[in-house]
Amino acid sequence: MGKSRKIIRIGGVPEHFNLPWHLAMEKGRFEERDLNVKWQEFPGGTGAMSKALREESVDIAVLLTEGIVADIIKGNPGRIVSQYITSPLIWGIHVGAKGPIQKEDDLEGQRYAVSRMGSGSHLMSFIHALHKGWDPSKQQFVIVGGLEGSRTALAHDKADTLLWEKYTTKPLVDSGEFRRVGEIRTPWPCFVVVAHRKFIKNHYDKLEQILDIIHSECAEFQDNEAAVSMVAKRYKQQKKDVKEWFAQTAWATDHSFPVEVLDTVMDALMEVGVIEERLAPSRLCNRILEMVD
Repeated sequence: MGKSRKIIRIGGVPEHFNLPWHLAMEKGRFEERDLNVKWQEFPGGTGAMSKALREESVDIAVLLTEGIVADIIKGNPGRIVSQYITSPLIWGIHVGAKGPIQKEDDLEGQRYAVSRMGSGSHLMSFIHALHKGWDPSKQQFVIVGGLEGSRTALAHDKADTLLWEKYTTKPLVDSGEFRRVGEIRTPWPCFVVVAHRKFIKNHYDKLEQILDIIHSECAEFQDNEAAVSMVAKRYKQQKKDVKEWFAQTAWATDHSFPVEVLDTVMDALMEVGVIEERLAPSRLCNRILEMVD
């Protein structure tokens, strides 16, 4: 029997942003390079993937920039190896459609549903408070584990509001389950690719190949006229919403990484008290990146 190939475990949210990964796997692009890639879905988002990296149950993950920067500063063994989405994330600010809250200004001091502490939904609630001029320390958080938990919490009056990616929750707004009372954009590119330090050290050549493949696939995806129909069908969304999302979203197609992105993220995390110290950007990233000013 031949020697079994190492399984490379990659984690990501079950959302339309990650379709290029699935397309690359379906086309056999990883197999062509003798890479045994296995994708794992994380409905719980960045907090769940940060935990998986700490526990070494994934080798690579696609996470929200602000979430993983905070967790690396707090000791996560992952390192940023690439940008993934180079445009901001648009977060919808949602309430239960049958609840009493009618407008965004009514959310001051209310209960925010968050996946887990340190998750994107948690960190963006702080950013939202600052954006509105509210005291972030007066916010209340209800840990719900993910979008499904948020739906239950809002439906049963366990939480008042949820911040989640606008287009992922659009079907729930259309169905009358959620009401979107506002939206807010991250002040930085939203998703990065992160690898565990052990994987970087022991399989650097494989990591380079994986990044080459996904950058190439992302470039093709952005230029694919059929991409809107593909996303609408696979993720059960309306074409007009996908077309709008697609026009606002950009994927990384090379190894470059603007260093000011990390400074901006750390400034925000310090301001809201999520981190107590800053690190040099080089300590958050791996040398595979081409840091540019």
